[in-house]
Amino acid sequence: LFRIGQGLGLGGEWGGAVLLATENAPPGREAWYGMFPQLGAPIGFLCSTGSFLLLSDLLTDDQFLSWGWRIPFVASAALVLVGLWVRLKIAETPAFRKAIEREERERVPLAAAVTGHGGTLALATVAAAATFAIFYLMTVFTLSWGTSVLGYTRGEFLPLQMIGVLFLGLMIPVSARLADRYGREAMLIAASLGILAFGFTFESLFVAGSATSVAVFLSIGLGLMGLTYGPLGAALAELFPTAVRYTGASVAFTLAGILGASPAPYVATWLGKTYGLGSVGLYLSAVAAAAAIAFWIIARRRIFAANAAGAAA
Repeated sequence: LFRIGQGLGLGGEWGGAVLLATENAPPGREAWYGMFPQLGAPIGFLCSTGSFLLLSDLLTDDQFLSWGWRIPFVASAALVLVGLWVRLKIAETPAFRKAIEREERERVPLAAAVTGHGGTLALATVAAAATFAIFYLMTVFTLSWGTSVLGYTRGEFLPLQMIGVLFLGLMIPVSARLADRYGREAMLIAASLGILAFGFTFESLFVAGSATSVAVFLSIGLGLMGLTYGPLGAALAELFPTAVRYTGASVAFTLAGILGASPAPYVATWLGKTYGLGSVGLYLSAVAAAAAIAFWIIARRRIFAANAAGAAA
């Protein structure tokens, strides 16, 4: 039920937040403005993990399982109220107001996005999948494997993950700056290739008895996730015309989450138990390779469209 609620919230929230930022951004700074909604992921992770870690230290296991776990959920109601206040104050972006004036809005934007921009939707989904795959491998899978196989306690492992998430948060603005300077696709291709290379370090860095090695492993992995996540909002939004931009970007982001995140912990656990940790890294590398290829195709299509527009002019 919590995941259903999260999906309903994120499906309508993420695309709108990114578009509000990017469509109000000065020219050449779209990725920088678009990365601010992305900071919600590391900040939210640090708040949630920190609160549960604190409660685990203050309460017994019986108290935590009986009622303590509810405290962070109830406390998060304050964020809902802040979000509601913000939504009541904001106005439509200039680009969307122009679309309304020109009567360009689609009656069924989802159908228009799928039928008119299906290829772009598929490419965007594959391109964004690596971001979700590495995040869930670095959080859900590593916590499970670290505590059940490598012998770390939850109290030992969660702080290591929080260190890694700090690097996720730090790399988001760095990647946004680089994306505005060198181009969204160039930045995202480089980050995807970095994730591909990182996949080969699973067996050597994610080991028992060395918290330092695990901290380095998580910091590199989540830092690379930040390099892909920072410019992702702006990159997805600019792929679609204004009339279907909200729907197109949101659907691609959501489908990428399903494709990249949902199977990742289960596939990784099965691979790890069957073939060893090296196979988990190869799985991540394969997803990253597909993302890099998708971003390359997107970049080529953009160049072709720009050349065609120049020729027509």
